Amino acid sequence: MVTKWKSFSHSIIIKVIFFLLAVFCLTGAMKSFIDVVLSADGRLDIVFEDNYFASRSFVEETGAVLEDLADLIVKYKNEEHILQGRHITDEQLRRETYNLWMNYEFYSTRVSDEENFNRYKELYPDEVARVRDRLIKEDLKKYHSLRQRLEEYDGLLYYADDGEHVYSSSKKIDLRQLQSYPVFLAVENYRLDFHPEEIEDNNHLYRLLNRFERLELENGKVFIAFTEDFLNARIEEWKTAKGRTENGLWQVAGLLLGFLLSLVYLSVTVGRKSFEDKEVHFLPVEKIYNDVNLVLCTSIAVLWVALIEQLFDNLSQAILLITLPVVAIGLLLFLSLVKHLKKRTLLKHTLLYRTATLVYDAVSKVYASGSVGVKIILIVILYPILVAMTFYIFPVTIGIAAWLAFKQVKLFNSIKEGVERIKSGDIGHVIPVSGNGELATLAADINSIAGGLKKAVDNELRSERLKTELITNVSHDIRTPLTSIITYVDLLKKEEEPQKAREYIETLDQKAKRLKTLIDDLFEAAKASSGNIPVNIEKIDMVSLLTQGLGEVNDKIEALELDFRLSHPRDKVYVAADGKLLWRSIENLLSNIFKYALKGSRVYIDIEEQGNEILLTFKNISANELNISADELMERFTRGDESRSSEGSGLGLSIAKSLIDLQQGKFSIQIDGDLFKAMVTMPKYKT
Repeated sequence: MVTKWKSFSHSIIIKVIFFLLAVFCLTGAMKSFIDVVLSADGRLDIVFEDNYFASRSFVEETGAVLEDLADLIVKYKNEEHILQGRHITDEQLRRETYNLWMNYEFYSTRVSDEENFNRYKELYPDEVARVRDRLIKEDLKKYHSLRQRLEEYDGLLYYADDGEHVYSSSKKIDLRQLQSYPVFLAVENYRLDFHPEEIEDNNHLYRLLNRFERLELENGKVFIAFTEDFLNARIEEWKTAKGRTENGLWQVAGLLLGFLLSLVYLSVTVGRKSFEDKEVHFLPVEKIYNDVNLVLCTSIAVLWVALIEQLFDNLSQAILLITLPVVAIGLLLFLSLVKHLKKRTLLKHTLLYRTATLVYDAVSKVYASGSVGVKIILIVILYPILVAMTFYIFPVTIGIAAWLAFKQVKLFNSIKEGVERIKSGDIGHVIPVSGNGELATLAADINSIAGGLKKAVDNELRSERLKTELITNVSHDIRTPLTSIITYVDLLKKEEEPQKAREYIETLDQKAKRLKTLIDDLFEAAKASSGNIPVNIEKIDMVSLLTQGLGEVNDKIEALELDFRLSHPRDKVYVAADGKLLWRSIENLLSNIFKYALKGSRVYIDIEEQGNEILLTFKNISANELNISADELMERFTRGDESRSSEGSGLGLSIAKSLIDLQQGKFSIQIDGDLFKAMVTMPKYKT
């Protein structure tokens, strides 16, 4: 018994030693890594650089000098140029005064920013002048600072020239001599040349090339050279920085290796009293749910990062005090997860898993039933239980519930707003529908109602418009012959010559017949549309009806030199229709062809079987341009000629459609250029 106790106590001591070793190794590695990053200014890639000329430091220092010289000759030129403000553009002034002129009363979104700015300059020149003076002072300060920075370089030789202004490190500088220095850089004629050539192998050279592409050295030239003393000092600094970074990273690697070895030992032995023990033992504090454990680990890591950022200026002194407890707590929580992994309870010992298993069956039954009332009752009962069970992560639970509730409230408010808009007259409004829930179904139903209401209103408006046009057209068409009759009656009263009197009487007879035709057509259209015409459905041979009808109007066909082409099946085709009404409809279509078809053209009449229906199609070429839609042409008193000079009443197509509708048929027309097509579909006669 004493031997077992000693073995157990020795095991605990060893674990504690390895635990402390792991904590100190990881803490030391983190501190060393942060020290390396800070000392190297974040440039850890210095360890992969072979020499100073292949380093990022060389490229950035050279690029800074090149950019400074380019600013001197391109942007600032000289002090007089800056004081005169010639380098300040309207674009820069507009940008600097944006917050001023955009708030004035004259500002308008209907014009461009440039026009608004020009207006501002006219009204407030003093304010623009003050901004301009401020920019000049700022640029003058930058100019002197830039020149001072260049002069402070010890061992830098340079020459910059834009053809008018020259800057050089010495009044007497030999450009040819510059090329003999260890490092020489030349910008001339849009070219960038290096010496020595090994600079071109620098992996960071793209940074210098990017700076060069942004410089506007159109006519300028820049030459830069570094003396050997200047380079030797930089090379020593680079070597020191590289050595310091390499030593620091090796130290980090060694500490991480110690941490990993300690962690492996702890992971193998944690939860067991000895190597022979196969049972995993948990401490009371380790009964915490694994998902809660992960949340705590994440929170501790976030807290550590926040504290590091907060104490960045005094990081060297504070990092050990901050990191030691964080690493210790995090390692304890991690080892607890390792225990559950060994016992294969990593997933099962989670709060979410326990909660899901409890409510899974109930939720499945509710959704299978499809009862809205049961769903609501279940949510009301289970949600408090769910919050109580997920107390450690209750913000997540509340967040999910709030998000789901927000979606439903948003959809309800959208439906409510949509109903209000539809109620106020905006029947074209469509409520956005998303998902497949009850509210989404309700929104879809309301949209259907609104769509039907809109269609009914549109039909009513169209009906009112047609009534107005009908009155206008009827008045016009009836007034024309009636006016002629009145005029000729007056002439006839005064006429004494018998011959002219007979001519007047003949004209009166024509106008009276024309007036009678209009009135008869109007009454027939009214009767057809009202459905007061008796319909006697019988078996009608469509081919025979058409053949006989075309024979009756053969005189008109020959007079207009029309070529009728009739196409029909070989077998007889019977339709269920009223013979008189069907012929009246066809007669109206033929009359329409006689009035508007191009003289000497072909007219095609096709009879086709389409299942339980027979399709009769009339096709002809219009003599006049058909600059009217098919829907407009179907309206009453509408003619194919806008001048309304033809003898038609404009009721033929309308009457034909009404008569076909009375016989349970379908009538439609199509217009394709000057081609007019009328289609009559009648039900096939069933024996």
